[in-house]
Amino acid sequence: MGDQDQERMPAAGPARSGGGGPRSGGPRGERRGGKFMPRPKVCQFCVDKVKTIDYKQADQLRRFLSDRGKIRPRRQTGTCARHQRHLTIAIKRARHLALLPFVGQASR
Repeated sequence: MGDQDQERMPAAGPARSGGGGPRSGGPRGERRGGKFMPRPKVCQFCVDKVKTIDYKQADQLRRFLSDRGKIRPRRQTGTCARHQRHLTIAIKRARHLALLPFVGQASR
């Protein structure tokens, strides 16, 4: 009976480390399936119930520009599609009136 049981059992393959590396999803369970789940972003304009985005509030609009002066995308800022459209128009109007720069500061 002992010899027959050993014949039926498959041979053990190489042992997996499961060491919890950055992509393993190891024993600590930080990342399941290799994907990082960030907390969902919410639109600050929707939360504050802003009726209109004013182009004259340059300090508020500056948060949505990168250091090079580009408009940040929705996936970075968390704004909804509707407010992103209004935000883009307000930033362009503020640029036209020289309240915001078209390009960022030169880092020389």
